[in-house]
Amino acid sequence: MTPGEVLDIATQAIWVLLAMAAPVMLIGLAVGLMIALFQALTQVQEMTLVFVPKIVAIFLALIVFLPLMGALLSGYMDTIVDLIVAG
Repeated sequence: MTPGEVLDIATQAIWVLLAMAAPVMLIGLAVGLMIALFQALTQVQEMTLVFVPKIVAIFLALIVFLPLMGALLSGYMDTIVDLIVAG
């Protein structure tokens, strides 16, 4: 295996990682921004107000995006197995 092929595999792994993590992280970011805006507008500075909605939103996002994440990881694994078989 040449160094170029190793870099290609590593680059593809990073893209798969970003594609799997991005939806959940963006939902967590959006919920966090909405809560911060709500707290700024209402002057409610309760620390527990931040955690519970973010945890619930991220949990729901994981449930919704789990098939996509599985498909991405399965496709990447198929690529790796094909490279191993091709030798």
